[in-house]
Amino acid sequence: MKKFIQFQLSLMMFLEFFIWGGWFVTMGIYLPNSLDTSGGEIAMAYSTQSWGAIIAPFIIGLIADRFFNAERILGVLHLIGALLMYQMSNATDFSVFFPYVLGYMIVYMPTLALVNSVSFNQMTDPAKQFSFVRVFGTVGWIVAGLVISYVFHWDSPEGVANGMLKNTFLMTAIASAILGVFSFTLPKTPPKVGKDQKVTISDILGLEAIKLLKDRNFLMFFLASILICIPLAFYYQHAGQFLGEIGVSNPAGKMTIGQISEVLFMLLLPFFFKRFGFKKTLIVGMLAWGVRYLLFAYGNSGELAFMLIVGIALHGICYDFFFVSGQIYTDSKAGEKFKSAAQGLITLATYGLGMLIGFYVAGKITDANVIADGEHNWNSIWIFPAIFAAAVMLLFAIFFKNEKIEYKES
Repeated sequence: MKKFIQFQLSLMMFLEFFIWGGWFVTMGIYLPNSLDTSGGEIAMAYSTQSWGAIIAPFIIGLIADRFFNAERILGVLHLIGALLMYQMSNATDFSVFFPYVLGYMIVYMPTLALVNSVSFNQMTDPAKQFSFVRVFGTVGWIVAGLVISYVFHWDSPEGVANGMLKNTFLMTAIASAILGVFSFTLPKTPPKVGKDQKVTISDILGLEAIKLLKDRNFLMFFLASILICIPLAFYYQHAGQFLGEIGVSNPAGKMTIGQISEVLFMLLLPFFFKRFGFKKTLIVGMLAWGVRYLLFAYGNSGELAFMLIVGIALHGICYDFFFVSGQIYTDSKAGEKFKSAAQGLITLATYGLGMLIGFYVAGKITDANVIADGEHNWNSIWIFPAIFAAAVMLLFAIFFKNEKIEYKES
């Protein structure tokens, strides 16, 4: 792969995840403070990610893979996204805001697959080359949080009170417009499927892989993947709101510790996977969810602030040890014929169904724990996902039979 193309792909990844990290983390702070939303309405806003994940395969499978170059549809979707993001920044009521955020996530979620398609199409050895390009996406997410907290101070108490977080949507709109235009300069990535070739709904959703559920171990992993997304939704939806509400300074900046941790534990994962095996790796990942929420429940913005920082830093174990390990396990179980279908099925089950349920449950529990002046009893809120994650871990530990899975290093 040529150096210039590698630079193009790295910049594409940086902007792709700078955009997501630039508004998704702080939306939980913005909505209740600027649009006076309830926990249920915040849940509706975050659940648009799940609807986007459910609809995305149809956009990719029925349109992008058959009729258009991936880089062109990537450009068009980000230009549409820039307009929708600008409209979100101007919304003064949640009833106006919601249709724009729903529309935005429907056009954004397919771009996650498109940037991968553009990247893989240019690589001679994706196993070795992709990780170096993809890490710039994590860097983009981190930079977005640092800019919000330490350059513009939009998430400071004064900034939140003055409605400055609306600028995160403007910043994202500009970045989306830049990526939209830049996408048309990316290397050509032609359609993978011929226009006349039949593509079924089963192909698009990965339903061919359902037969893998006959394997008891894969069934247990599949169910655990859906269930663990319920406590995961609490973090995405309410962590930023929680940190801001209890008076933690620069919440967006501090939450980037989770992404830094993600990079770190990604490097440790091969060692842990080889040393302890798949089952123990997943159990450690689920245990980290429970520990994280207990730290959130009993930490504070004063002397016990370190507990919150440790909880955020556990994101690397929570995400990598469960979801990345799960992708490896799915790949090994599916075999060549069903690899893509199996990964698609797991994505639909987690980011689609699991997160959709999780966002709804998190909103209900948060609304049930409102106390004086719109503040929340966060101790009670965080105890629920802590117990839930522990229960999922115990069920998985009991019913999943240990089996040896090979970790193939790139």
